[in-house]
Amino acid sequence: MKLTFENRIALVTGAGRGIGRAIAEDLAAEGVKVICVSRSAESCGSAAEAIKANGGDAVAHAVDVSDGAAVAELADQLIKEYGKIDILVNNAGITRDMLIMRMKNEDWDAVIQTNLNSCFYWSKALAQPMARGRWGRMINITSVIGLMGNAGQANYAAAKAGIIGLSKSLAREFAKRNVTVNCVAPGFIQTDMTGELTDEIKGEIQKNIPLRRLGTVEDISKMVTFLASAEAGYITGQTFTVDGGMVM
Repeated sequence: MKLTFENRIALVTGAGRGIGRAIAEDLAAEGVKVICVSRSAESCGSAAEAIKANGGDAVAHAVDVSDGAAVAELADQLIKEYGKIDILVNNAGITRDMLIMRMKNEDWDAVIQTNLNSCFYWSKALAQPMARGRWGRMINITSVIGLMGNAGQANYAAAKAGIIGLSKSLAREFAKRNVTVNCVAPGFIQTDMTGELTDEIKGEIQKNIPLRRLGTVEDISKMVTFLASAEAGYITGQTFTVDGGMVM
């Protein structure tokens, strides 16, 4: 099925590497102009340059997504420059894993601020322009950990669960304006983070995955690209697990 994207502009956070970069590349391959955002100018710049080298249209902006004022300032600048942002993909995230008895307050705050609050900041900044244009797609990257919980990841699980609740509320707020809001919940995906795991740990993880393999970043980016398309216009307020069958 050929997906439909008509003169669309997307903003992808955490676009410098891993899942975010794959999403940016997939959207660009569909003819979408992609604004690659990450904290590092080098990483988002590299992603944008790779897209342009492959014939796509991309620009890069470095910003700390956990800084609400900085996000609002950049969003205002982009709306003035382009007139609209049609597609928002909130993907940026960090981990600070530790059992809760040993978890530092600053590690809790950092994960909530970067993973959850950034979704609020970008959604607040871009929802109104989408609503005015009566077309928009918000896709928020949560995690199966937000559905299942995980020992040593109370901060991450809370943030990712919060993203689901936020998304369901926004879906109800903006449905009348033809703005859809959905979540994609990856399972264990082959990224730099999982690449640091030993083969033994990976083997144990795969035992709990019915498809018996880790996912790829493309498994996630293809789902996000579909949800961003015109063909997904009757889907909102949903969470799609892409996890090899872990959560059923």
